Amino acid sequence: MIVVANNGVQENIMAQLFEFTDIKSLTLRNRFIRSATWEGMADDCGACTPQLTDFFCTLARGEVGLIITGHAYVNKAGQARPLQLGAHKDSLLPELEKMVQSVHDNGGKIALQLSHAGCYAATEITGLDVYAPSSGEHETGQIIREMTHEEIRQVVVDFSESAARAQKAGFDAVQIHAAHGYLLSQFLSPTYNKRKDEYGGDLKNRARILLEVVTSVRQAVGAEYPILIKINSEDFEEGGFTKEEMLQVAISLEKAGVDAMELSGGTRNSGRNIPFRLGRLDNEEDEVYYREAAKLYKEKISVPLILVGGFRSYSVAEMLVTERLTDYVSLSRPLVREPDLIQRWKAGDKRKATCISCNLCYKPALEGKGIRCVVEDALKSKQI
Repeated sequence: MIVVANNGVQENIMAQLFEFTDIKSLTLRNRFIRSATWEGMADDCGACTPQLTDFFCTLARGEVGLIITGHAYVNKAGQARPLQLGAHKDSLLPELEKMVQSVHDNGGKIALQLSHAGCYAATEITGLDVYAPSSGEHETGQIIREMTHEEIRQVVVDFSESAARAQKAGFDAVQIHAAHGYLLSQFLSPTYNKRKDEYGGDLKNRARILLEVVTSVRQAVGAEYPILIKINSEDFEEGGFTKEEMLQVAISLEKAGVDAMELSGGTRNSGRNIPFRLGRLDNEEDEVYYREAAKLYKEKISVPLILVGGFRSYSVAEMLVTERLTDYVSLSRPLVREPDLIQRWKAGDKRKATCISCNLCYKPALEGKGIRCVVEDALKSKQI
């Protein structure tokens, strides 16, 4: 809460990190958001399971302000991982509805992230062709086919229909995944997008499908339902999407009526700048990967900013929110190890998150057991 003191200077009279805020019709109890990641806990058909529901309910009880699910594929050709959540057919609705209701019963709010993997689709799982903005060859040797106009139009429809399912299931919002080198990010990036038609070339053309998706989703869910976007600050690839281009796309998204934007960065091919970077963050100066991009964003864009990447310290989160460098603090791996981290900080224990950014939490998911912190498991069993 901000008030004006007698001398006209604004004074902060309560901890801004734990004040109530609104994103369109969505009211959040604090400024902490669980950023999406692949959990590896859905079933083979993309349906929500009791294990995945329990995972999200634990975060809700830990007082995370908003939980964003791992990326849910909008059509089968867009599936990126095994045991990934789906949003592509009505038969998934009953289990999604149960999961949302359970999260709400535990005091949480939850958004469904919608995604298409594009050239990173798991053809060995889907059995379908891999398509992308432009043709090419995947590093695995998989041949990538350039999307037809009909397929582009169908993907736009698939996003809007999946958003409508999310709304019907009771999700509090949807987030469109246009980051990390997945399909919509591929269209934005000159590295991936070599098209010569109205979906390639200059930035206006490369952003066309994203804006078509936003417009279609808005038509599907109505004026008051919150639509979030996740977008790269930059690709960190030679010839890729840049911070300057991000600003231009963000301006267009603001005009299109997006309600909040999550700023991330990198792709699978970005070297050390991949989204889930390795390496401990022992110094506060090393935290927050996209500070400079956030500063540029806040100078130009009024839509609330959700900043993800490298937050480990309460003091850093507090400083960035107080200084208006971001509106929301988004965390992923720290909440895998400590799902009650936000509750701990609220209670006054301001020690930094214990996550060491080793990425070993993905190993159980790759084994079909679901994402979890193996370091914490080992500590509890006194193996280390």
